[in-house]
Amino acid sequence: MNYTFQYGVVWRDFAELMQGALLTFELGVLAFWGGALIGLALASLKTFGGRLTARLVDAYVVFITNTPALIQIYFLYFGLPEVGVRWSSEACLLIGLTLNAGAYLTLIMRAGFLSVRRTEIEAGETLGMSILQQIRYVIVPHIAKTIYPALANFFIVILVMGTSIGAVIGVDELTGQAINLSTVNYRWLEYFSVVAVIYVVITFIASIGLALLGRWAFRVKAKVF
Repeated sequence: MNYTFQYGVVWRDFAELMQGALLTFELGVLAFWGGALIGLALASLKTFGGRLTARLVDAYVVFITNTPALIQIYFLYFGLPEVGVRWSSEACLLIGLTLNAGAYLTLIMRAGFLSVRRTEIEAGETLGMSILQQIRYVIVPHIAKTIYPALANFFIVILVMGTSIGAVIGVDELTGQAINLSTVNYRWLEYFSVVAVIYVVITFIASIGLALLGRWAFRVKAKVF
């Protein structure tokens, strides 16, 4: 093997990689919380809404979960401009990831809703609570501890695998930055080996943060890796 590793070029561009890492984290957080709000809203509609509402929620979930996230993002970035709708690559990635996360988190939260005993909901109704109050004061506190590990794991999936899709539409997140920089000097092994380590570090930090949050807020002993 005659290949000579030259990590000096990577350290020269390390600040740009860190900018990409920061954008990766920002997009992951925004997509997760946007998806969480969608998931909570749709799980609520499926639980308390009528048959038509439940069917519409099911249609959304089935469509999103049975098509690749890349295709959904391609549709937003390449398809919508054909009808005059143009968004930036970052916006297309964020919207695509949010809609994708919303579908999967709807399933997770719906499972949590089903774990709530009917007697607890009836008790809320007896106290004169509205549906929104039942969700806020009865359902969410009940399911938070149950679904927290699944939510934490899903956040890591979005953060690592989801945001990296943005590289194919020109988003300068971590993977996108690595592609752009390595194309200049063709030091692919150096850039992507360092990027792999950065992803591991980001994931490890996020996992520790989520584990500590789970123990503090919900007394959940979440695993780190």
